Amino acid sequence: MYALSRPGGPRRGTPSAGPARRPLGRRVGLLAALVGAGLVLAGCGSPVPTVRPPTATVGPIAATAPDGRGAIRPLPAQQVCTSVATDGASLDADTAQALPGDTICVRGAIPDKRLVIRKSGTAAAPIKIVGDGQSSVHGITVEADFVTVSGINSVNPAAPGISLFGNNITVENSTSISPRGDDGDALRFWGNNITIRHNTMRDTKNIKAHADCMQTFATDGDHPASQHVVIDSNRCEDIDNTCLIMEGPHSLAGDGSGVGATSDVTFTNNYCQNNATEALQIDDVQNLAITNNDIQGNNDHAFALQNLTTGAKVSGNKLNPAIHFEVGMDDASAPGYQGPPSGGNP
Repeated sequence: MYALSRPGGPRRGTPSAGPARRPLGRRVGLLAALVGAGLVLAGCGSPVPTVRPPTATVGPIAATAPDGRGAIRPLPAQQVCTSVATDGASLDADTAQALPGDTICVRGAIPDKRLVIRKSGTAAAPIKIVGDGQSSVHGITVEADFVTVSGINSVNPAAPGISLFGNNITVENSTSISPRGDDGDALRFWGNNITIRHNTMRDTKNIKAHADCMQTFATDGDHPASQHVVIDSNRCEDIDNTCLIMEGPHSLAGDGSGVGATSDVTFTNNYCQNNATEALQIDDVQNLAITNNDIQGNNDHAFALQNLTTGAKVSGNKLNPAIHFEVGMDDASAPGYQGPPSGGNP
């Protein structure tokens, strides 16, 4: 099992995301009549728009986005945009003013600006931030609910290259390439109903500490336990540490919050090429499915299940022939386990 010591300060850094989320206030739309050149409310001041009309239709889009399995996924022929961000100033303005149902289109390279969204959508009207597969920013942070990020490249970002905190978040058809600083992770996530699919994470380096492809942990209110997580059809390439490390609130690291549970996680159809002892290190996570993954790293074993990681199901995975055994598991994780026999310690 890989040692979790982190030199120089706390064991884990905090995501470069800024202050905590604030709830959205209620936005009330008032119907106004068109009079002359403007909108006027009888007896009132400036009008409040009931809807935000699209400002642009971008397309056709010739570019394509990388699929998590190495194929190419075509993007829609055109995208109806509420706003179009082409530089740091417009990206900041568009995300700061986002309303439920908005589609913010990102075009071109914005190498000096991190995409940060702290405005929530709703179940019926999520906020979408959409690139064309060639769009790039200096990192991605979502601290909100009901948000989708698609087709955007996080290039040379401050780590974590992608940081997700909230509920009902999807990141897809995007990349996190060469993150640096902090623990060096490509992607971190906290929350419920998080979907991470068809992304490529590449080139994490153990410079200050161990650098993972994807990580979550449950240590306090700012880093809560996560449930209902789907990690599907992603590529982790040239990863110095694990492809996925998950630590629940009672983790062996000793700094868990003790609140809630990390559970109901699906890890399927992913490609892992990493250099830690294992591809996945799972600690205090319940009801985990690990299926149909391609594990091609320099690992002793593929999956480490420990400390009450119960109810795990492991099947259909393809392993590098040099990997000694598929599953390492302790006795506390045996209840409810379905899969190949444990080959040794986690």
